[in-house]
Amino acid sequence: MTPHEPHAGAGAERGIMVVVVGPSGAGKDTLMNLAAKRFAGRDTVHFVRRVITRHRDAGGEDHLSVSLEGFAAMEQSGSFAVWWEAHGLKYGIPAEVSVALSRGHVVVANGSRSALHRFQAAFPRLKVINVTARPEVLAGRLEARGRETHEDIMARLARGPLTVRGEYDVTDLDNSGSLEEAEQKMVKILDGLLVETH
Repeated sequence: MTPHEPHAGAGAERGIMVVVVGPSGAGKDTLMNLAAKRFAGRDTVHFVRRVITRHRDAGGEDHLSVSLEGFAAMEQSGSFAVWWEAHGLKYGIPAEVSVALSRGHVVVANGSRSALHRFQAAFPRLKVINVTARPEVLAGRLEARGRETHEDIMARLARGPLTVRGEYDVTDLDNSGSLEEAEQKMVKILDGLLVETH
Protein backbone atom coordinates (compact mmCIF):
# COMPACT_ATOMS: atom_id res chain seq x y z
CA MET A 1 0.00 0.00 0.00
CA THR A 2 1.40 3.40 -0.96
CA PRO A 3 1.37 6.35 1.47
CA HIS A 4 -2.04 8.03 1.77
CA GLU A 5 -3.74 5.18 -0.08
CA PRO A 6 -7.13 4.61 1.56
CA HIS A 7 -8.92 1.36 1.94
CA ALA A 8 -12.15 0.10 3.44
CA GLY A 9 -13.34 -3.28 4.56
CA ALA A 10 -15.55 -5.53 2.50
CA GLY A 11 -19.21 -4.76 2.82
CA ALA A 12 -18.59 -1.22 3.98
CA GLU A 13 -21.02 0.04 1.33
CA ARG A 14 -24.00 -0.86 3.53
CA GLY A 15 -23.40 1.92 6.00
CA ILE A 16 -22.77 5.61 5.48
CA MET A 17 -19.56 7.43 6.36
CA VAL A 18 -20.31 11.01 7.37
CA VAL A 19 -17.45 13.49 7.23
CA VAL A 20 -17.96 16.79 9.03
CA VAL A 21 -15.86 19.63 7.63
CA GLY A 22 -15.78 23.39 7.96
CA PRO A 23 -13.55 26.40 8.49
CA SER A 24 -12.11 27.41 11.85
CA GLY A 25 -14.73 29.17 13.90
CA ALA A 26 -17.69 27.43 12.26
CA GLY A 27 -18.24 25.28 15.36
CA LYS A 28 -18.01 21.79 13.90
CA ASP A 29 -16.30 20.33 16.99
CA THR A 30 -18.98 21.73 19.28
CA LEU A 31 -21.78 20.44 17.05
CA MET A 32 -20.21 16.99 16.84
CA ASN A 33 -19.91 16.81 20.62
CA LEU A 34 -23.54 17.82 21.06
CA ALA A 35 -24.69 15.32 18.44
CA ALA A 36 -22.65 12.55 20.08
CA LYS A 37 -24.50 13.21 23.34
CA ARG A 38 -27.85 13.17 21.56
CA PHE A 39 -27.09 9.79 19.96
CA ALA A 40 -25.46 8.26 23.03
CA GLY A 41 -26.82 4.79 23.68
CA ARG A 42 -27.84 4.21 20.05
CA ASP A 43 -25.56 1.52 18.65
CA THR A 44 -26.31 2.44 15.02
CA VAL A 45 -24.46 5.78 15.15
CA HIS A 46 -20.73 5.93 15.85
CA PHE A 47 -18.53 8.99 16.39
CA VAL A 48 -14.91 8.34 15.43
CA ARG A 49 -12.03 8.98 17.82
CA ARG A 50 -9.26 10.16 15.54
CA VAL A 51 -5.57 9.36 15.84
CA ILE A 52 -3.55 12.60 15.78
CA THR A 53 0.11 13.50 16.16
CA ARG A 54 -0.90 16.10 18.73
CA HIS A 55 -0.35 16.11 22.49
CA ARG A 56 -3.17 14.53 24.46
CA ASP A 57 -3.63 17.68 26.54
CA ALA A 58 -3.64 20.09 23.61
CA GLY A 59 -7.35 20.74 23.98
CA GLY A 60 -10.13 20.36 21.45
CA GLU A 61 -11.49 16.94 20.57
CA ASP A 62 -10.88 13.70 22.44
CA HIS A 63 -8.27 11.93 20.34
CA LEU A 64 -5.64 9.21 20.51
CA SER A 65 -2.30 10.99 20.70
CA VAL A 66 0.67 9.30 19.00
CA SER A 67 4.17 10.28 17.98
CA LEU A 68 5.17 10.72 14.35
CA GLU A 69 6.97 7.37 14.57
CA GLY A 70 3.92 5.71 16.08
CA PHE A 71 1.67 7.16 13.40
CA ALA A 72 3.99 5.94 10.65
CA ALA A 73 3.99 2.44 12.14
CA MET A 74 0.20 2.41 12.30
CA GLU A 75 -0.06 3.60 8.71
CA GLN A 76 2.34 0.92 7.49
CA SER A 77 0.41 -1.79 9.32
CA GLY A 78 -2.88 -0.76 7.72
CA SER A 79 -4.41 0.65 10.89
CA PHE A 80 -6.09 3.54 9.07
CA ALA A 81 -8.99 3.62 6.66
CA VAL A 82 -7.92 7.15 5.72
CA TRP A 83 -5.14 9.46 6.84
CA TRP A 84 -3.96 12.92 5.89
CA GLU A 85 -1.74 15.81 6.90
CA ALA A 86 -2.87 19.34 7.76
CA HIS A 87 -1.42 22.25 9.73
CA GLY A 88 1.74 20.30 10.53
CA LEU A 89 -0.15 17.37 12.05
CA LYS A 90 -1.18 13.93 10.84
CA TYR A 91 -4.71 12.63 11.29
CA GLY A 92 -5.98 9.07 10.96
CA ILE A 93 -9.40 7.41 10.83
CA PRO A 94 -9.10 3.91 12.36
CA ALA A 95 -9.70 1.02 9.96
CA GLU A 96 -12.14 -0.46 12.49
CA VAL A 97 -14.86 1.87 11.16
CA SER A 98 -15.40 -0.72 8.41
CA VAL A 99 -16.99 -3.04 10.98
CA ALA A 100 -19.76 -0.58 11.83
CA LEU A 101 -20.23 0.33 8.18
CA SER A 102 -20.54 -3.33 7.18
CA ARG A 103 -23.42 -3.58 9.66
CA GLY A 104 -25.25 -0.74 7.94
CA HIS A 105 -24.52 1.83 10.63
CA VAL A 106 -23.78 5.54 10.34
CA VAL A 107 -20.21 6.56 11.21
CA VAL A 108 -19.41 10.24 11.85
CA ALA A 109 -15.86 11.57 11.56
CA ASN A 110 -14.23 14.96 11.92
CA GLY A 111 -12.55 15.51 8.58
CA SER A 112 -10.91 18.05 6.32
CA ARG A 113 -12.01 19.49 3.01
CA SER A 114 -8.52 18.81 1.66
CA ALA A 115 -8.87 15.09 2.43
CA LEU A 116 -12.35 14.48 1.01
CA HIS A 117 -11.00 12.77 -2.10
CA ARG A 118 -9.37 10.17 0.16
CA PHE A 119 -12.62 9.59 2.04
CA GLN A 120 -14.47 9.26 -1.25
CA ALA A 121 -11.99 6.68 -2.49
CA ALA A 122 -12.26 4.68 0.73
CA PHE A 123 -16.01 4.76 1.35
CA PRO A 124 -18.61 3.97 -1.35
CA ARG A 125 -21.34 5.76 0.61
CA LEU A 126 -20.03 9.13 1.73
CA LYS A 127 -21.97 12.08 3.12
CA VAL A 128 -20.30 15.44 3.73
CA ILE A 129 -21.71 17.89 6.28
CA ASN A 130 -20.14 21.28 5.66
CA VAL A 131 -20.53 23.43 8.78
CA THR A 132 -20.34 27.10 7.88
CA ALA A 133 -21.15 30.52 9.26
CA ARG A 134 -21.28 34.02 7.86
CA PRO A 135 -17.80 35.59 7.47
CA GLU A 136 -18.45 38.20 10.14
CA VAL A 137 -19.53 35.49 12.56
CA LEU A 138 -16.41 33.44 11.84
CA ALA A 139 -14.25 36.52 12.32
CA GLY A 140 -15.86 37.29 15.68
CA ARG A 141 -15.35 33.75 16.95
CA LEU A 142 -11.75 33.60 15.81
CA GLU A 143 -10.99 36.97 17.40
CA ALA A 144 -12.53 35.77 20.66
CA ARG A 145 -10.00 32.92 20.73
CA GLY A 146 -7.19 35.46 20.81
CA ARG A 147 -4.81 33.28 18.79
CA GLU A 148 -4.52 35.53 15.73
CA THR A 149 -4.53 39.23 14.95
CA HIS A 150 -7.50 40.83 13.23
CA GLU A 151 -5.42 41.19 10.06
CA ASP A 152 -4.44 37.50 10.11
CA ILE A 153 -8.07 36.48 10.54
CA MET A 154 -9.25 38.64 7.66
CA ALA A 155 -6.50 37.20 5.45
CA ARG A 156 -7.46 33.66 6.45
CA LEU A 157 -11.13 34.23 5.61
CA ALA A 158 -10.22 35.81 2.28
CA ARG A 159 -8.08 32.83 1.29
CA GLY A 160 -10.56 30.00 1.38
CA PRO A 161 -14.13 29.57 0.17
CA LEU A 162 -16.74 28.30 2.60
CA THR A 163 -18.14 25.84 0.07
CA VAL A 164 -16.96 22.31 -0.68
CA ARG A 165 -15.50 21.87 -4.13
CA GLY A 166 -15.84 18.57 -5.94
CA GLU A 167 -18.43 15.93 -6.75
CA TYR A 168 -19.58 15.06 -3.25
CA ASP A 169 -22.93 14.55 -1.55
CA VAL A 170 -22.82 17.71 0.55
CA THR A 171 -25.27 19.28 2.98
CA ASP A 172 -24.35 22.77 4.18
CA LEU A 173 -25.19 23.49 7.80
CA ASP A 174 -25.21 27.21 8.67
CA ASN A 175 -24.15 27.73 12.27
CA SER A 176 -24.40 31.53 12.25
CA GLY A 177 -27.34 31.58 14.63
CA SER A 178 -28.11 29.79 17.88
CA LEU A 179 -26.21 26.65 18.77
CA GLU A 180 -29.48 24.90 19.61
CA GLU A 181 -30.80 25.50 16.12
CA ALA A 182 -27.61 24.16 14.51
CA GLU A 183 -27.68 21.12 16.80
CA GLN A 184 -31.21 20.33 15.68
CA LYS A 185 -30.10 20.58 12.04
CA MET A 186 -27.21 18.19 12.65
CA VAL A 187 -29.42 15.66 14.42
CA LYS A 188 -32.02 15.86 11.65
CA ILE A 189 -29.38 15.14 8.99
CA LEU A 190 -28.06 12.12 10.88
CA ASP A 191 -31.57 10.81 11.59
CA GLY A 192 -32.28 11.03 7.86
CA LEU A 193 -29.17 9.02 7.06
CA LEU A 194 -30.20 6.34 9.55
CA VAL A 195 -33.43 5.93 7.61
CA GLU A 196 -31.43 5.49 4.39
CA THR A 197 -29.40 2.62 5.86
CA HIS A 198 -32.47 0.58 6.78
